[in-house]
Order: sequence, then C-alpha cells, then structure tokens
Amino acid sequence: MEQVTIIGNGHMARSIAVRMLQARRSVQILGRNGEKTRDLVEFLGAGARGGAEGAPIDGGIVFLAVPYNEGKDAMLVYGDALAGKVVVDISNPVDLATFDKLLVPSGTSAAEEIAVHASPEAHVVKAFNTCLAKPLEAGSVAGLLLDVFIAGDSEQAKVEVSAVVAASGLRPIDVGPLRRARELEAMMLLVMGLQVSPDQDNFNWDTSLKLLP
Repeated sequence: MEQVTIIGNGHMARSIAVRMLQARRSVQILGRNGEKTRDLVEFLGAGARGGAEGAPIDGGIVFLAVPYNEGKDAMLVYGDALAGKVVVDISNPVDLATFDKLLVPSGTSAAEEIAVHASPEAHVVKAFNTCLAKPLEAGSVAGLLLDVFIAGDSEQAKVEVSAVVAASGLRPIDVGPLRRARELEAMMLLVMGLQVSPDQDNFNWDTSLKLLP
C-alpha cells in the first residue's frame, strides 16, 4: 500500500487522512502535539501511524495540513528531506481576525511563498484549500461529490495528486500552473467570510465550491 505523509494533526489533517485511507493509501501523521497525534491515529485506525515533528518522511506525497506560516516553517524543519517529494499546500492565508484580507502580498500566494522556502527538488502543488474540513471528511455536500482544484508547475506532480484525489472518491480539476493558487486562495477569502457573516444564517463551515456543467 502506497503511503502519504500528513504534517499536522488538526481538523483538516483528519479529513485528508480519512480521504487518503478511502483511497487505500497508508497514512503517516507528523505533528508537534504528541497527544493530538496519538488521538488522531487511534481515531483513524488501521493504515495510520504517527510521529513527532521532524521525524523521517515516508510518503511520496506530503500534505501540509497546517496554517500558512507553519507551512513555511515546515519547509525549514524538513529541508532536503522533501527533495523529490510532492508537497501539497492546503492553506488559506486569510486574516482570521477580520476575514477581509489575505496575509500574502499581491502578486503571489501562500503556495508560491512555500515553494520559495522548499527544497528546490520538491514539487509544490496547491490543492484541497477549497475544501472545508467537515464536507471533506464526508466527501460530499448535498449529495454532490467535492471538487478538488489542483495547481502546480510540475505536470507529473499534479497527475499524482489527481490520482489520489480520484481514488478517494472526489473529482480532481487541474486549474493550471502554481500561480493559479492566487485565485484559489482569493476564492476562499470570499467563502470563509460567508461562513462568519452576520448576514448569512445558512452557512456553518459546511459549504464547498463546485463546478457544474
């Protein structure tokens, strides 16, 4: 069974792990908080195992299931250990105090910034940032399978991510080069703002973006 590695042990780490087990991948969870990591591994059951931050990475695909700034830090922690790996940035650099701005300069994205800090031999891909944790774990919203938008400069890396997305029961959509992460992150600024808007009473972090024909 092929293995993936998930850096992080929060809600999104759990949801991605559930989907990867559905895709018949074994899962390595690496996190700073040992207790949370153990709890998550126990919840996931067979096919999952844990380790501390900085432990050797076993998966060929590495999901950064952490906030943007922690994702940049992870690039420094793991360094050349990510060479040859596909690194999936799922973050949304949204100001969580106001939900009205992005925390990266205009003309770039969290994914591009993480790529700058990553090993030159790592292949950074943006994916899963448009999926909120609750619907991602379920795999669908209102009976519709989730779309996973994928951006990256390595065609082979996008093929690999698309394969595990499809195997997990979701629909992969290649949106182009890594710079398209700017639009994916901007879309989620809008979506996340709607979840907390006092003018909306029908959103509870259970929405998802879907392209329909």
